[in-house]
Amino acid sequence: MSAQPDSLPHSSETLALRADLALALRAAAHHGLEEGVCNHFSVALPDGSDRFLINPRGLHWSEIDSDDIVMVDAKGAKLAGQHDVEATAMFIHAAIHRIARKTCVLHTHMPYATSLTLTARRGLDTRLSQNAMRFHGRVAIDPRYDGLALDTAEGERIARAMSGADVLFLGNHGVVVCGERIDYAYDDLYFLERACQAEVLALSTGLPLEPVPETMARHVAMQIQGERLQSTLFFESLRRRLPTIGR
Repeated sequence: MSAQPDSLPHSSETLALRADLALALRAAAHHGLEEGVCNHFSVALPDGSDRFLINPRGLHWSEIDSDDIVMVDAKGAKLAGQHDVEATAMFIHAAIHRIARKTCVLHTHMPYATSLTLTARRGLDTRLSQNAMRFHGRVAIDPRYDGLALDTAEGERIARAMSGADVLFLGNHGVVVCGERIDYAYDDLYFLERACQAEVLALSTGLPLEPVPETMARHVAMQIQGERLQSTLFFESLRRRLPTIGR
C-alpha cells in the first residue's frame, strides 16, 4: 500500500494506533521519562507489511499529537508523515521490529533505569521490590556500548541482544521496553522506572539489600502477567488526563 509523503493511511486501526502512540509519548513527558527531543517510541502496523509508526524528529514528547506520527518501512525509510525521523531511531527500531519481531518498542534514557546501566550489574535486580518482580524472567542485558547507533549493524546487534526478552538494559546507554500492545508496553515502561528508582534509592542508603527468593519473584511475575487489565485502566486514565492537543 502506497502513501503520499505528507499523509498517513486513514484506516480506523491505524488512526487508533497513531493516537495511542502519541498519548504514550505525552504520558512519558508527563512522567519525566523523556530526554530533550531524543529517544523514540514505535509500533508496528498489524497488516504484516513490516511498516511501523514512530515519533518525529525535533518535537518534544509533550507536544506530539497523532498528526505528528510518521510511518516508516522495515529498512527505516520514511513512507508518510509531515516530519523527518532521527537516524538512530531508524536503525534501532527497524531492527527490533524486523529481527526481534516486537510489536511496540519504547526506547528511553529515563534516569533511574539508565543509572543502573552504569553499574557492574548493568540492570535491575528483579528480586527486590514488587515492581521489580513483575519483570522477573523478562529482562536481557546488553553490556556492550558501541557509541551512537548510526548504522544497520549496530541496530541489528541490539535487536539480537534481546534474545526474546521484553526489556533490554543497554550498558552505559538506556533501556528498551517492548510489548504486544501500546498500553501494556507503556505500563511496563512506567513501572520499570519506578522499580529502578526504588533500587537506586535503596542502594543510596548503603545498607545491605534483601532480595526475595527466586521462587517468589517468579510467582509475582506470573501473577502480574496473568492479568493486564490494570495496564489498560492506567492507560485509559492517562487518556482522560492528557487529552489530544488539538492544534
